[in-house]
Amino acid sequence: MKKFAKKMKHFWPLYIMFLPGAVYLFINCYIPMFGIQIAFRNYKANMGVYGSPWCGLDNFKFLTRTKDAWIMIRNTVLYNLVFITLGTILAVATAIILNDIRSKKGKQLYQTIILIPFLISMVIVSYLAFAFLSTSNGYINNTLVKLFGITAIDWYNNPKYWPVILVLINIWKNLGYNMILYYATICGIDGTLYEAAVVDGASRWQRVKYVTLPGLKSTIIVLTLMALGGIFRSDFGLFYQVPQNSGPLISVTQTIDTYVYRGLMQNNNIGMSSAAGLYQSVVGFVLVFTANWVVRKIDNESSLF
Repeated sequence: MKKFAKKMKHFWPLYIMFLPGAVYLFINCYIPMFGIQIAFRNYKANMGVYGSPWCGLDNFKFLTRTKDAWIMIRNTVLYNLVFITLGTILAVATAIILNDIRSKKGKQLYQTIILIPFLISMVIVSYLAFAFLSTSNGYINNTLVKLFGITAIDWYNNPKYWPVILVLINIWKNLGYNMILYYATICGIDGTLYEAAVVDGASRWQRVKYVTLPGLKSTIIVLTLMALGGIFRSDFGLFYQVPQNSGPLISVTQTIDTYVYRGLMQNNNIGMSSAAGLYQSVVGFVLVFTANWVVRKIDNESSLF
């Protein structure tokens, strides 16, 4: 006890700095966790949370028994896998290309241009997409489609086009942020490693392969683990606002997040919405720990050789 008191006395300025963040975390993240019980209750607004009867796992049954559940889980997982894979590859490639630019002003200009979409609200993005895809006044139908003599495409009523559209919009919007993280890591790589590689006669691709990519390894792993933790979550605005909440597109745009929103706002089924949200959190938690365990095991085995 005396040892603990001595440590407290010695580090009290750090504990005071930590206190506001800890209080904020407790109030906003831990106290609301009592609401998890809504997922196991047949929630009635007039009876309140504690007055509503328990229903066990009934709210979770739709996740395995309905067609909509399969569609939203499939969409959420597959879209996020594509976002993670393509996003990582393109962000790393862009960061490497940016690092090879010699002009300092050129680097700053390209960084700004690539990062701007990340700073734009998804509401604005949805209007930009509509300006391109509108059947009557959209740029694509009025310019590009006419140029090739093709009949105007009704984008908002044709689900087959939207998996590609959503992937392109997501990459365009988030590429800049991920690129900056990888570029910062590249800037931290010891320059003498590149000099030694040049002396040894390494080509540009060999320098990337044997110096840059190994230096990016830890950053790629951390960002991928964080992305895997949110693989059962999706960008709500991307799947709800960009398609303009179009009914015909539900089959390719419905994810767990949009289902939770519709369950709350349209169907008023708070119990099922809470169950879906809890399911997202638990699966994300398991995925992060599993992926982290796999990465650690691979690293330990590789260090033995």
